[in-house]
Amino acid sequence: MKIAIMQPYFFPYIGYFILIKQTNRFILLDEVQFIRHGWIERNRIYKQNGEWLYFKVPLVKESSKSLIKEVKIDNSVTWKRSALDQLVAYKKIAPNYHKVIKLIKGIFENEYDDIVALNCEILERTCEYLNIKANIEIFSKMKIEIDIPKEPDEWALNICKSISEVNEYWNPPSGKSLFDIAKYHKANINLKFIQPNLIVYDQKREPFMPGLSIIDVMMFNSDEQIDFMLNNYSFI
Repeated sequence: MKIAIMQPYFFPYIGYFILIKQTNRFILLDEVQFIRHGWIERNRIYKQNGEWLYFKVPLVKESSKSLIKEVKIDNSVTWKRSALDQLVAYKKIAPNYHKVIKLIKGIFENEYDDIVALNCEILERTCEYLNIKANIEIFSKMKIEIDIPKEPDEWALNICKSISEVNEYWNPPSGKSLFDIAKYHKANINLKFIQPNLIVYDQKREPFMPGLSIIDVMMFNSDEQIDFMLNNYSFI
C-alpha cells in the first residue's frame, strides 16, 4: 500500500493533488507545530495586473507553540466574501470561472471553526471535482499510537509502521534532504520522492506562472487536461 503524509494545505498547487491521486491513503499531519504564513492558511492566485496575490483565510492569533490542530479561523472577519471577491479577476478570462466559483461557494456554505476542518473539506471537495478517488484522513482523529519521533523524518516512518500493509511512502522532492533512506529500508518501506512535471497551460497572460493554487489550474483547464497533469510526474 502506498501512502503520503502532508500538512493540511489551503487550496494547494497541483503537485499536492498528484500525491493524493497516486497513493492509496493520504494523511493530514496536524499534530506538529503550526508555522504562520505558510501554505496552511494561504495560497497564490492570479492578480488582475498579470501578477499573483495571496488568497487566504484569517486565523486567530495563536501561541508560537500551537499545533496545527489547535489553530482556529477568525470568523469575526467576513473572509469568505473577501476571498470570492479576489477571484473576480478570473471572470473575464477563465473559461471555467462559473464552475469553479460554484465549487468554492459550496465549500464556503459550511461553517468552520478550525483550519484543519476547512482544509480537509477543501481537499475532499476539490478531489471530487477532479474525479480523484481520494482516501484522506486527519492524523489526530485516526487514534493510532506511534513511537515518539526523534527526528523530522520519523513522523512519516512511525506512522507507516503503525499502519499494516504499508510498503511505500511517497514524499515531495523538497523534503528529500531530511530523510534517512536506510531507516525506511530497515522497516521494509520503499521511500519515493515524486517530482510533479508542471505543464504550461494558457493563463491568458505572460509569462506563465507555475505552481499557483489548484484554483488557477481549474479555472483554465478542461477535465481531460487536468487529468493529464495529475498523471504527469517522475521520481527523483
